Amino acid sequence: MKLITLKVDNQPVQVEAGTTILEAAKKVGVEIPTLCYMEKINAIGACRICVVEIKGTKVLQPACVTPVAPDMEVYTSTTAVRKARNLTLELILSNHPFECLTCIRNQNCELQSLAETFGIREVRFPGENPPYKADYSSPSVVREPEKCILCRRCAAVCDKVQTVNAIALQERGFNTTVAPAHHRPLAESVCINCGQCTLVCPTAALHENDEIERVWAALNDPKKHVIVQTAPATRVSLGEEFGMTSGSIVTGQMVSALKMLGFDKVFDTDFTADLTIIEEGNELLHRVKTGGTLPMVTSCSPGWIKFIEHFYPDLLPNLSTCKSPQQMFGALAKTYYAEKMGLDPADIFVVSYMPCTAKKYEARRPEMQSSGYPDIDVVLTTREVGRMLRQAGINFTALPARDYDDPLGISTGAGVIFGATGGVMEAALRTAYELVTGQELSSLDFNDVRGLQGVKEAAVEVGSLTVKVAVAHGLGNARSLMEAVKSGSADYHFIEIMCCPGGCIGGGGQPIPTNLEIRADRIKAIYMADELMVMRKSHLNPAVQQLYKEFLGEPLGHKSHELLHTHYQARDKFLIPAT
Repeated sequence: MKLITLKVDNQPVQVEAGTTILEAAKKVGVEIPTLCYMEKINAIGACRICVVEIKGTKVLQPACVTPVAPDMEVYTSTTAVRKARNLTLELILSNHPFECLTCIRNQNCELQSLAETFGIREVRFPGENPPYKADYSSPSVVREPEKCILCRRCAAVCDKVQTVNAIALQERGFNTTVAPAHHRPLAESVCINCGQCTLVCPTAALHENDEIERVWAALNDPKKHVIVQTAPATRVSLGEEFGMTSGSIVTGQMVSALKMLGFDKVFDTDFTADLTIIEEGNELLHRVKTGGTLPMVTSCSPGWIKFIEHFYPDLLPNLSTCKSPQQMFGALAKTYYAEKMGLDPADIFVVSYMPCTAKKYEARRPEMQSSGYPDIDVVLTTREVGRMLRQAGINFTALPARDYDDPLGISTGAGVIFGATGGVMEAALRTAYELVTGQELSSLDFNDVRGLQGVKEAAVEVGSLTVKVAVAHGLGNARSLMEAVKSGSADYHFIEIMCCPGGCIGGGGQPIPTNLEIRADRIKAIYMADELMVMRKSHLNPAVQQLYKEFLGEPLGHKSHELLHTHYQARDKFLIPAT
């Protein structure tokens, strides 16, 4: 390992060869501002906000892409540097709408923050916005091209992390924009609705499709019985919307806050996560015993489902037929729960609180109304719920903890860990082992499928069968696994795939910022929440057992197939130009 010594603002620092000036500056406590840069994903030096002065050079250099050199002397805040950065920022602002007070990213916008940091008090250059209108076609993500600063972070994530390429630079010069091919609406593209672009967009050029007003209208309708389900990952992220440290476990406070908003019942999606394990586990065992299609692949992640429909339609038979926990919950809410409560399902309004923008799309799929009604009426992301609570003036951090309502609020630690990559697999293994062997596990922790490694593998002895499993998160990693399945080189029995890096804790609807460190904090909290649970195995959930006894009958039975299972469809892989 070759080390290089240089100076940054007269402070000596020693770093490895190949290190950029940006990284070297951090080692001496200097934070150089950036807009387009994302570590290991988008280092292109396009925005020029990070320019620095290097002794002996004639022009300023972008710190994010300039490697260090021996005895280099770097200056990050000279008059020339500050003037250049201010000028660049002014030029960006001249082509940007001044709508900060009404913008969905107000007070959480990198462009706005830089303008304040740089002390911008006027923009000297008259400009005009690009000639592109907002795109509201997608149920998940809104595009507002006039707010785009062409940093290309969204396109980089869509290409390099998710390998979808739904959006990219279009046109040239002043007409340049980031959009689907041929400027088609986002809903008509191969976009898989994951929302990872919204997490990295520095402005509001891409953001979630806000549905808060629909929920307020339902809550204020006396004819509606309004219930809400909360996803596993939300309990370790909502606190960030109110200044709490990443990974804070706020389950009880979250329930309190939702009750204060006026929901008639607050339930836990973990209940149907446990139910998913029972149905999916039995489906896997049935395939193994009868020579069914293997490897079986999880179907919990709607972004992943749309990805396989577009890019690997020939592998659709490998998918589990189980609906996601969100959709299972909605189907049961308008059948089982309606019967128990003596309610007309037409009067039940189901709100789903998810960390995910793709869940908005999933809720609108025509397959998702097996009860005769849409399983889910509205999906809210963590960012939307944060806004609702602020609108209601609720002091979240001061709330006492409250419990979920029965019966759809009873869950296990196995349901909780659905929120992290590897969690579905671990929950399934806990149950499969004990159902097959009739013996208790000596340890419930399957560490081989945990962590942020892109693809994880494990072999688990379940009775006389060695079950080979794999876990992937992020669709680039999923693509690698699917190629192995297509080639016949993957001899797995079961594969878990989560669309978003880190799993649901890194979903496209989570608080901004969501980066690698924050994902790690949330995952740690998910497993801590699991360990704090009294019950940690899905098949021991008494409410799920009662559900089968009173209503469903048996796993994979007629009623289960009717309400809890579904099918998927092949989709076009490429956009066809409009004629």
